Amino acid sequence: MARKHHAGEAVHTEHSPHLQHHFDTPVQQYDSAKMGMWLFLATEVLLFSGLFCAYAVYRSNHPEVFAYASRFLDTTLGALNTCVLLFSSLTAAWAVRAAQLGQRKLLIALLSITLVCGFGFLGVKYVEYSAKWTHGLLWGARYNPAEHGEEGAAAEGVAGHAAAEGGATAGAVEAARDATDADAKRAGVEGTAAADNATGDGAQAEAAPAPAAPAQAAIGPRGLTEEAVLNPDFGTDDVIHIEPDPQNVQLFFSVYFGMTGLHAIHVIAGMIVLAWLLIRAMKGEFGPRYYTPVDLGILYWHLVDLIWIFLFPLLYLID
Repeated sequence: MARKHHAGEAVHTEHSPHLQHHFDTPVQQYDSAKMGMWLFLATEVLLFSGLFCAYAVYRSNHPEVFAYASRFLDTTLGALNTCVLLFSSLTAAWAVRAAQLGQRKLLIALLSITLVCGFGFLGVKYVEYSAKWTHGLLWGARYNPAEHGEEGAAAEGVAGHAAAEGGATAGAVEAARDATDADAKRAGVEGTAAADNATGDGAQAEAAPAPAAPAQAAIGPRGLTEEAVLNPDFGTDDVIHIEPDPQNVQLFFSVYFGMTGLHAIHVIAGMIVLAWLLIRAMKGEFGPRYYTPVDLGILYWHLVDLIWIFLFPLLYLID
């Protein structure tokens, strides 16, 4: 702050150690920094808006692809990540309040918890990405589930979802196939007996051909139908023919990896900011008179949380 003296005396200017020379007061500096941060966040929103527009266009033109391919995303893991980020938003906002009140130890603890939540989010995302890579559920020309094992992709898809609901095992699938073959053989025997009875005078008649066995569900990325997997009896009526997989499934995974991958990069950037704030908090640099970096850094983290709140339902809950 400037302090004026009487005429003939030197004029001394006292500055806060955190006040930059081109600002008159800490309040002016805080307001300017806050406005600059909001402008930066607006550009981030514009960046993701382009991806959301691409999502809307592709989903509008290929609704069957998005409805089909979304089954291969693990809703449980997506919901877990949503809870992790929501909890991190709570601890982050609480950290700002702790800085305003000068509660140094609480500030350090809350920033640490928020940083751990970031690592937890990335860990869950690594599990998801690893499964997609193993099963060939990738973007563009890299989409090739058959190359990476069709049964593995099926396990991640509908069959995996059904197992999470208390459904089938691999042995149950084999039981379904055995039941289908047994019914086909029984139908063939009954047709032969009916042909013998129709001769009347003992003449042999050509046995009626056995009807074709009902078509089995495809073993591939789509796997068994939910009806066949969830029914514990596995009758022949449960194994039904399904339509071929829709074309251009790679479009969904291109959008999925593009949006979630960019979001993961922002999570990493936010974690770097949190680590920087944590180091400064441990040095005791923040308090009631100066907490601007904490406030602005947490604003960025809230943006990361907000974007995921939109990504989760758009990608995981559209089936």
